[in-house]
Amino acid sequence: MKLNSIMEQVDKTHHKKVAVAQAADEGILKAVQLALDSNLAHFQLFGDESTITNLAQSISLDINREELEVIHVSDVEATPTEAVKAVSSGNADVVMKGNIDTKTLLKAVLNKEYGLRTKNVLSHVALFEIPNQDRLILLTDSGMNLEPNLEEKAQIISNAVQVARAIGVELPKVAPLAAVEVVNPTMQPTVDAASLTQMQRRGQIKNCVVDGPLAFDNAVSLEAAQQKGIESEVAGKADILLAPSIEVANALYKSFIYFSNAKVAGVINGAKSPIVLTSRADSAESKLYSLALALLTSERS
Repeated sequence: MKLNSIMEQVDKTHHKKVAVAQAADEGILKAVQLALDSNLAHFQLFGDESTITNLAQSISLDINREELEVIHVSDVEATPTEAVKAVSSGNADVVMKGNIDTKTLLKAVLNKEYGLRTKNVLSHVALFEIPNQDRLILLTDSGMNLEPNLEEKAQIISNAVQVARAIGVELPKVAPLAAVEVVNPTMQPTVDAASLTQMQRRGQIKNCVVDGPLAFDNAVSLEAAQQKGIESEVAGKADILLAPSIEVANALYKSFIYFSNAKVAGVINGAKSPIVLTSRADSAESKLYSLALALLTSERS
């Protein structure tokens, strides 16, 4: 399965609307152009109208096409507020981060009056196409929660499961990662992993199979799992890798990209609608995949 396959799954008969916070950025507008050419969604572009128009002209993006709406916001810091309000009011379906810092966007998302917060934890879910793997692999959480506790990990799993099911993995296999594959009371990630496994078996975590603790090699390699004598529905076949901390997730994320030339899409899930959160370093292709992933997740939420 390839990342471009998720674009084919997006419902193109009922277009969702994406509110882009601070769209005055060439990379963002290129991603918007690709999305429009692929008939993925309609867009509201928040930001300085003249700057957006000039940038659009420089990349031959027709700003007057009916699928686009430019909404002038003179204050850059106010663009996340306006984009989030568009979603919370029902005028748009998905928020996309443009040329603005993540902290400012999340402040608007979490606003008690007009934001998109729920009782759930927000977490980052990354979907990877790794050259030597026969399936897409999800990794969480490399962007939001520093060192989640057991309850937070359960919610992070649920957020990732929702994304997995949105792309067609109806019963994803979840591997809570640790340094070793046995429970060690002095290593909290192994204790949490065992608890999460039991919680899933008792129905406290739904729509997935959880088994851990598993070391990274045992989670993704059948050969490694067999060498250790691990018998598990998940070992060697994990769809979702749950990292014990943001450091582990961040290192894995960047290792996949820089050592394995992986392609990636990412969203923040757990709010009332998924949030497309990309970095300036991401390619237009990666932004496009992230957008498609958010649209699919929104359809299943």
